[in-house]
Amino acid sequence: MSNPEVLLRANEITRIWGGLIALNRVSLQVQDCAVHAVIGPNGAGKSTLINILSGELDASAGQVELLGQNVTRWSQPRRALAGLGRSYQRNTIYPGFSVEENCRLAAQAHRPKPWAIWQDASHCSFSTQIAHDVAHRAGLAAQLQRDAGTLSHGQKRQLEVAMCLAMRPKVLLLDEPLAGMAAQETERMLALMAEIKKDHAILLVEHDMDAVFRIADFITVMVNGTVIASGSPAFVRSSPEVRSAYLGESSDEH
Repeated sequence: MSNPEVLLRANEITRIWGGLIALNRVSLQVQDCAVHAVIGPNGAGKSTLINILSGELDASAGQVELLGQNVTRWSQPRRALAGLGRSYQRNTIYPGFSVEENCRLAAQAHRPKPWAIWQDASHCSFSTQIAHDVAHRAGLAAQLQRDAGTLSHGQKRQLEVAMCLAMRPKVLLLDEPLAGMAAQETERMLALMAEIKKDHAILLVEHDMDAVFRIADFITVMVNGTVIASGSPAFVRSSPEVRSAYLGESSDEH
């Protein structure tokens, strides 16, 4: 059996803010068809890491590889066009536009047609078909003509994932997609992640530990900008360092 393909890799990523080391030689790899969760307490460096991986923030040292290419100096738009999608902690939808329009705009951003100035963008069959496909995959097929601003919180998060998918990424960075969700909404989002990981690599930053241990294939634990454990959920759960530093258990508990 061949080894799973690594689609996103962080190699010895360091980020220094003034005299503060926000990330200290952080390494991880995200495999195709898998969910790799990054967990840790507030201030662990998770947001800094995801911002560096997405291209929003430069690393002070280290290297980012996407689909086998060194993208460390690439801009965020260039990484997005190369196959990296991202959702944010806060909703980044267009509330006054319909679900269909939100998804269609994301599809058009991936495949713009600046020369087609005579064509009504809403009549682009290519982007419209993608919009319908990703909305259906995200569980929003029945909401296509609904204004995005009227969706529930959970549906807005589903829409953000759909918009990411419309840009045809191979790797998805999901930043706390379960924050503020009710139990039923959480279940829908977990089902969506399980579905899209069939043909994507997913890096998940999340605080809901029950959800993380249910959905993740691999987990990296960070504390104070440093990786203290990385491996399977079973390995991480059994780690004395993780129980002591993050899960709130003393190392002598059984």
